[in-house]
Amino acid sequence: MTIENVLPSDYPRLLDVWENSVRATHDFITEEDIAFFKPIIIEQAFPAVDLRCFKNHQGEIVGFLGVADNKIEMLFVLDEMRAQGVGSALLRYALEHMQATKVDVNEQNPQAVGFYLHMGFKQVARSALDGMGKPFPILHLQL
Repeated sequence: MTIENVLPSDYPRLLDVWENSVRATHDFITEEDIAFFKPIIIEQAFPAVDLRCFKNHQGEIVGFLGVADNKIEMLFVLDEMRAQGVGSALLRYALEHMQATKVDVNEQNPQAVGFYLHMGFKQVARSALDGMGKPFPILHLQL
């Protein structure tokens, strides 16, 4: 299992991982929200961050993270790979190699909130709307 750089040709697989993860952990997201976010993520979000992926023993991408300006902008893991160390490995990589010290997390995703708090992040602020102006409260965390 390795953490590697991401190529633009990997974007469709990352989008699959994103959708699988969102469906498993973001029960407040509707089908319309997923359809709204998918083109934005692949066309705008992926190119705007420094991406790394976690590959399993078969060389398949099972998780990924994106960092920009010392902030984890995205960290998603396939549902079937959750609680197996993939997210923790990606987070440690972001902290140790990408100087990440901040992350925003959906308040309505208690598993993610708990993960980041367990990993040492502290809440420093809260926004009622997400970055797209949608009513998904965001917790701003940092080390």
